[in-house]
Amino acid sequence: MVLILALAIVAIVLGIIGAVANGWFFLLIIAIILFVADMAYAGIRWYQGSGQHPTR
Repeated sequence: MVLILALAIVAIVLGIIGAVANGWFFLLIIAIILFVADMAYAGIRWYQGSGQHPTR
């Protein structure tokens, strides 16, 4: 969970820098790709964790 949060924060910071800094548009693109990949990873982890677990 810490990894997901850390990657989301990094993506947001890169996105802000890429949007504000002139000529650093590639950082904004990298941030968007990183954020989408991070959310996909979080969704996969959440989906696998919520499955039916056998009771003992």
